[in-house]
Amino acid sequence: MRRRFMFGGKRALAGMLLGSLMLLLAACASDPAPSTESSGQPLPSSAEKKVEVIVSAAASLKTSLEETGRRFEAEFPNVTLRFNFGGSGSLGQQLEQGAPVDLFVSAATEPMDRLVEKGIVQSDAVQLMFRNALVLIEPAGKQNVKQLADLLKPDVRVLAVGQPDTVPAGEYAKEALRHEGLWEEVESKAVYAKDVTQVLAYVESGNADAGFVYKTDLKNSAKAVLALEVDPDKHQPIEYPAAVPADAKHPQEAKALLEFMRKPEIRDIFTEAGFEVVEASP
Repeated sequence: MRRRFMFGGKRALAGMLLGSLMLLLAACASDPAPSTESSGQPLPSSAEKKVEVIVSAAASLKTSLEETGRRFEAEFPNVTLRFNFGGSGSLGQQLEQGAPVDLFVSAATEPMDRLVEKGIVQSDAVQLMFRNALVLIEPAGKQNVKQLADLLKPDVRVLAVGQPDTVPAGEYAKEALRHEGLWEEVESKAVYAKDVTQVLAYVESGNADAGFVYKTDLKNSAKAVLALEVDPDKHQPIEYPAAVPADAKHPQEAKALLEFMRKPEIRDIFTEAGFEVVEASP
């Protein structure tokens, strides 16, 4: 009697398990895995990898490039731009020392030429993007300078100049002053800055009585005024070449940014800032 009970209990338990399994299979059949046929939407894919593109650029391009960057990132959400602004000579030296850079935009041809000579940039990768003009500025409310020779006046005690060895604007200023035979006399008044942004700050704060910057740097300043625009015949042409280094980590994205800068609505950003935009070579 006891053996029959045990056998019957086992058979009942097996039946319960079989029933549960059938219910589970039925539930799965009634709730199929999502697919493009059942939902009408494609299967979700893994998120596109975010790419950080490092751009080293002349300080005079800061405002215009940052606005360009905001528009570029809106159109290419998988790309984040990280800007490194400074004196073109210093930025070029960083590249020579192995700094990771995806795009270099210089305010002079010499730093770019050095990179080409060293094989860091291929010559056919260099594109001329912009031109600019050199100006002499004073703090608002002061009008001591009307010509370069006025820098010799006692009222001009401090002259802010970009470091000529690393800041193209400083090199252009030194060249113009030498052209006029003034550099040796003016040099004692010079305070050197790491880039044109710092020169502008010196003048705006009144810590310098005059300073050399680019025409574009002065455009949005309320604390500095134009004293004179330097005759371009007195210095080398102020040209802005750009290139993607040969070992750039993200060359395609960097090239896309360069092409983006050629778009009419983006060119307008630089034109409104005072740059002369150079047409792309055919």
